Amino acid sequence: MTGINEFIDNEVKSNDVVLFMKGVPDMPQCGFSGQVVQILDYLGVNYKGINVLASNEIRQGIKDYSSWPTIPQLYVKGEFVGGCDIVREMFQAGELQQFLSDKGVAVRAA
Repeated sequence: MTGINEFIDNEVKSNDVVLFMKGVPDMPQCGFSGQVVQILDYLGVNYKGINVLASNEIRQGIKDYSSWPTIPQLYVKGEFVGGCDIVREMFQAGELQQFLSDKGVAVRAA
């Protein structure tokens, strides 16, 4: 494993919820990242945001790591959940809340 892969693997496995995004949770730098931040904040989920714009290595590394071409990418308990569309669809169907609860992640009651 390369250094960047090890970094990503460690972040994914050592944090319950990780969002690889453009920008930071307080200031997303793309609409898709912003939508996922809004959903997680609405649910009151405690998560770590990692800014892929800070490093080309991270930006490309996360795509290689997940074999997923786009940012943002959400991971829960080491498992890749998906990007903006998947997270939004799961949220709207009530599946995201259930998925997080099943994984032992605290979610604010809606």
